[in-house]
Amino acid sequence: MNEARIAIPSTLPGGLEASVDAHFGHCGLYTVVDVKEAQIAGVTTLPCVPHEQGGCLAAVNHLTQNGVTVLIACGMGMRPLMGFHQAGIAVFRGGEAPSVDAAVQALLRGELQPFTRELTCGGGQHHGEGHHHG
Repeated sequence: MNEARIAIPSTLPGGLEASVDAHFGHCGLYTVVDVKEAQIAGVTTLPCVPHEQGGCLAAVNHLTQNGVTVLIACGMGMRPLMGFHQAGIAVFRGGEAPSVDAAVQALLRGELQPFTRELTCGGGQHHGEGHHHG
């Protein structure tokens, strides 16, 4: 991955040292890492958008409008995953990383698994993260 704009749901205050937030739709904010020639070229943050402003697809629209091409996430439902795919944003699973920087480095090394339908939450599965939609 030579060039990308990567968004990672993060705990406040964001940045490379921040922890990866377990739920992308309710995170503190997104740390956005610009990668050029497989090196980190810049780091910024974006606020998280409340679900009330467009439901599960609010985050998809928000990240798309901000030029994001890759999302690293721990968990997500089927609707946002399909939305990201339709928007051309590649989604990778990176919840085990201890920090945003570690997640980005793992992605650059090709160690993160693409997020697939089988990995989505919901659909009667309980995954212990205490989801509260609504």
